[in-house]
Amino acid sequence: MTENLDATDRAILAELQRDGRMPLTELGRRVSLSASATTERVRRLEETGVITGYHARVDLAKAGLPVLAVVRLKYPGNRHGPLHDLLRERGEILECLRTTGEDCYVLKIAATSMGHLERVMDELLELGSTTTNLVYSEPLSYRGLPPGAVGDTAAAESVGGAR
Repeated sequence: MTENLDATDRAILAELQRDGRMPLTELGRRVSLSASATTERVRRLEETGVITGYHARVDLAKAGLPVLAVVRLKYPGNRHGPLHDLLRERGEILECLRTTGEDCYVLKIAATSMGHLERVMDELLELGSTTTNLVYSEPLSYRGLPPGAVGDTAAAESVGGAR
Protein backbone atom coordinates (compact mmCIF):
# COMPACT_ATOMS: atom_id res chain seq x y z
CA MET A 1 0.00 0.00 0.00
CA THR A 2 1.30 3.46 -0.89
CA GLU A 3 1.66 5.88 2.00
CA ASN A 4 0.51 9.45 1.61
CA LEU A 5 3.66 11.51 2.09
CA ASP A 6 3.52 15.24 2.64
CA ALA A 7 6.27 17.76 1.91
CA THR A 8 7.75 17.33 5.40
CA ASP A 9 7.89 13.54 5.04
CA ARG A 10 9.66 13.94 1.69
CA ALA A 11 12.10 16.43 3.20
CA ILE A 12 12.86 13.97 6.03
CA LEU A 13 13.43 11.17 3.51
CA ALA A 14 15.72 13.37 1.39
CA GLU A 15 17.83 14.31 4.43
CA LEU A 16 18.05 10.73 5.74
CA GLN A 17 19.03 9.45 2.30
CA ARG A 18 21.89 11.97 2.30
CA ASP A 19 22.94 11.07 5.86
CA GLY A 20 21.18 8.22 7.66
CA ARG A 21 23.28 8.84 10.78
CA MET A 22 22.11 12.41 11.23
CA PRO A 23 20.96 13.12 14.81
CA LEU A 24 17.21 13.66 15.05
CA THR A 25 17.75 17.13 16.52
CA GLU A 26 19.73 18.18 13.43
CA LEU A 27 17.18 16.51 11.15
CA GLY A 28 14.40 18.45 12.90
CA ARG A 29 16.32 21.71 12.44
CA ARG A 30 16.70 21.02 8.72
CA VAL A 31 13.00 20.25 8.18
CA SER A 32 11.73 22.89 10.63
CA LEU A 33 10.27 20.52 13.24
CA SER A 34 10.90 19.99 16.93
CA ALA A 35 13.00 16.98 17.92
CA SER A 36 9.93 15.18 19.30
CA ALA A 37 7.85 15.84 16.15
CA THR A 38 10.77 14.68 14.00
CA THR A 39 11.16 11.52 16.10
CA GLU A 40 7.46 10.76 15.69
CA ARG A 41 7.56 11.31 11.92
CA VAL A 42 10.61 9.08 11.50
CA ARG A 43 9.06 6.39 13.69
CA ARG A 44 5.86 6.49 11.59
CA LEU A 45 7.87 6.25 8.35
CA GLU A 46 9.70 3.23 9.78
CA GLU A 47 6.55 1.53 11.11
CA THR A 48 4.68 1.93 7.82
CA GLY A 49 7.65 0.48 5.91
CA VAL A 50 8.52 3.62 3.97
CA ILE A 51 11.94 3.58 5.65
CA THR A 52 13.15 -0.01 5.47
CA GLY A 53 16.61 0.42 6.96
CA TYR A 54 19.78 2.47 7.24
CA HIS A 55 22.88 1.48 5.29
CA ALA A 56 26.48 2.44 4.73
CA ARG A 57 27.60 3.08 1.16
CA VAL A 58 30.61 0.89 0.46
CA ASP A 59 33.25 1.36 -2.23
CA LEU A 60 33.27 -2.18 -3.63
CA ALA A 61 36.74 -1.94 -5.15
CA LYS A 62 38.26 -0.70 -1.87
CA ALA A 63 36.42 -3.51 -0.06
CA GLY A 64 38.13 -6.09 -2.30
CA LEU A 65 35.40 -6.54 -4.94
CA PRO A 66 36.70 -4.61 -7.97
CA VAL A 67 34.79 -6.59 -10.61
CA LEU A 68 31.17 -5.53 -11.03
CA ALA A 69 28.80 -7.15 -13.49
CA VAL A 70 25.17 -6.79 -14.49
CA VAL A 71 23.75 -10.16 -15.50
CA ARG A 72 20.50 -10.91 -17.28
CA LEU A 73 19.11 -14.37 -16.54
CA LYS A 74 16.56 -16.23 -18.66
CA TYR A 75 14.95 -18.61 -16.23
CA PRO A 76 12.95 -21.47 -17.76
CA GLY A 77 9.77 -22.63 -16.08
CA ASN A 78 8.14 -21.24 -13.01
CA ARG A 79 9.96 -22.98 -10.15
CA HIS A 80 12.11 -20.17 -8.82
CA GLY A 81 13.14 -21.84 -5.55
CA PRO A 82 16.63 -22.85 -6.76
CA LEU A 83 17.38 -19.24 -7.75
CA HIS A 84 16.11 -17.94 -4.41
CA ASP A 85 18.36 -20.49 -2.67
CA LEU A 86 21.37 -19.26 -4.66
CA LEU A 87 20.52 -15.65 -3.82
CA ARG A 88 20.59 -16.51 -0.10
CA GLU A 89 23.87 -18.45 -0.42
CA ARG A 90 25.85 -16.05 -2.61
CA GLY A 91 26.60 -12.70 -0.98
CA GLU A 92 28.32 -11.60 -4.18
CA ILE A 93 24.88 -11.18 -5.74
CA LEU A 94 24.13 -7.68 -4.50
CA GLU A 95 20.77 -7.13 -6.16
CA CYS A 96 18.21 -9.16 -8.05
CA LEU A 97 15.25 -7.72 -9.92
CA ARG A 98 12.48 -9.81 -11.49
CA THR A 99 11.67 -8.20 -14.81
CA THR A 100 9.39 -8.39 -17.82
CA GLY A 101 10.63 -9.17 -21.31
CA GLU A 102 12.88 -11.92 -22.61
CA ASP A 103 14.98 -12.03 -19.46
CA CYS A 104 13.34 -12.97 -16.17
CA TYR A 105 15.90 -11.45 -13.82
CA VAL A 106 18.60 -8.78 -13.74
CA LEU A 107 21.33 -9.30 -11.15
CA LYS A 108 24.15 -7.08 -9.92
CA ILE A 109 27.19 -9.15 -8.95
CA ALA A 110 30.45 -8.03 -7.27
CA ALA A 111 33.52 -10.27 -7.43
CA THR A 112 37.14 -10.29 -6.31
CA SER A 113 38.40 -11.27 -9.78
CA MET A 114 37.28 -12.47 -13.20
CA GLY A 115 37.83 -16.05 -12.00
CA HIS A 116 35.56 -15.43 -9.03
CA LEU A 117 32.89 -13.95 -11.33
CA GLU A 118 33.23 -16.97 -13.61
CA ARG A 119 32.52 -19.35 -10.71
CA VAL A 120 29.38 -17.41 -9.77
CA MET A 121 28.32 -17.40 -13.43
CA ASP A 122 28.80 -21.16 -13.65
CA GLU A 123 26.29 -21.56 -10.82
CA LEU A 124 23.83 -19.23 -12.55
CA LEU A 125 24.21 -21.14 -15.83
CA GLU A 126 22.86 -24.22 -14.08
CA LEU A 127 19.58 -22.29 -13.71
CA GLY A 128 19.23 -20.77 -17.19
CA SER A 129 20.97 -18.79 -19.90
CA THR A 130 22.77 -15.56 -19.03
CA THR A 131 24.05 -12.39 -20.64
CA THR A 132 26.82 -10.68 -18.69
CA ASN A 133 27.87 -7.04 -18.93
CA LEU A 134 30.95 -5.82 -17.08
CA VAL A 135 30.66 -2.39 -15.48
CA TYR A 136 33.39 0.11 -16.40
CA SER A 137 32.17 2.83 -14.05
CA GLU A 138 29.09 4.00 -12.20
CA PRO A 139 28.30 7.58 -13.31
CA LEU A 140 25.15 7.52 -11.16
CA SER A 141 24.76 5.16 -8.24
CA TYR A 142 21.42 4.66 -6.52
CA ARG A 143 20.41 8.12 -5.42
CA GLY A 144 17.28 7.36 -3.46
CA LEU A 145 13.76 8.66 -3.75
CA PRO A 146 13.52 11.65 -6.09
CA PRO A 147 12.13 14.72 -4.30
CA GLY A 148 8.41 15.14 -4.93
CA ALA A 149 8.11 11.99 -7.04
CA VAL A 150 5.91 9.91 -4.75
CA GLY A 151 3.07 10.82 -2.45
CA ASP A 152 2.95 14.42 -3.59
CA THR A 153 -0.80 14.94 -3.58
CA ALA A 154 -0.49 18.67 -4.24
CA ALA A 155 1.61 18.04 -7.36
CA ALA A 156 -0.77 15.30 -8.52
CA GLU A 157 -3.76 17.60 -8.03
CA SER A 158 -2.08 20.45 -9.91
CA VAL A 159 -1.30 18.10 -12.82
CA GLY A 160 -4.86 16.80 -12.81
CA GLY A 161 -6.30 20.29 -12.47
CA ALA A 162 -4.23 21.70 -15.34
CA ARG A 163 -6.27 19.97 -18.03
